[in-house]
Amino acid sequence: MPMVTSTLHGCGTAIVTPFQADGSLDEPALRTFVRWQVDSGVHMLVACGSTGEAVTLTPAEHRRVVEITVEEVNGRIPVIAGAGSNDTQKAIATSREMRDVGATHLLHVTPMYNKPPQRALLAHFRAVADACDLPIMLYNVPGRTAVNMEVGTTLALAADPRFVAVKEASGSLAQITAVIRDRPEGFGVFSGDDGFAFAVMAHGGDGIISVVSNVVPSLMAQLSEACARGDLAAARALDARLAPVIDACFVESNPIPAKAMLAMMGRMHDRLRLPLVPLADALRPRLRAVLEAAGVALV
Repeated sequence: MPMVTSTLHGCGTAIVTPFQADGSLDEPALRTFVRWQVDSGVHMLVACGSTGEAVTLTPAEHRRVVEITVEEVNGRIPVIAGAGSNDTQKAIATSREMRDVGATHLLHVTPMYNKPPQRALLAHFRAVADACDLPIMLYNVPGRTAVNMEVGTTLALAADPRFVAVKEASGSLAQITAVIRDRPEGFGVFSGDDGFAFAVMAHGGDGIISVVSNVVPSLMAQLSEACARGDLAAARALDARLAPVIDACFVESNPIPAKAMLAMMGRMHDRLRLPLVPLADALRPRLRAVLEAAGVALV
């Protein structure tokens, strides 16, 4: 089934944030990584989301990661900057910072920990949109935030043109397809789970905001393109090829496995910030074998 036309479409990599061995931001690795992602054919980049360890970046680092991403993308594809917070005023301030450094869109997650009711989600997102004029992709990930943005809430926001898409990681295909079915024209629906990417796009969704495309960007971009042109046979074959890599990327909490695999590929240090730690040694042979089977060059 062809995808609905949307301002945003295809594969968006939720990029990891490279750190030096001493834990500081690795700007050269980030620049090289962003260029590789764009050259590999992804359709947009999401900087400073969950995969980018945004919660352990300082405000200055957060700004710098987005600034570098914007510089290296150089207008070729959209740059969606994570700006979410469980403090609405902080979300507004971060949104304005991201606008000032050149992000094209904002990613706003449902506030975590506070557990706001649905009417409070509406108030939160509308307050952010009132304060900053960048288009917003909503992000529903109850497994991390402890609150599910219900279908009615998503559709109420979708009726407002300031909200252009949703990254849906509820884990409920029924919920996602309900949004796809009833959304207004031009509102994008993106899978927030790599394992659901093919199913969501086959149901008419617009793409994937992907962890796995950090590691195999070309394959995930090809999957979204096959779905967009309605070639479900090709998409099914790509989905099968991607399945072992998807499984490997989630053997421990994201982005622990992705960073381990990127280090095996020589693209950055295997360095995370506490409370995250590097991949368990016992899992490393499995991930290396998955990459080798996928034809990925290792160091």
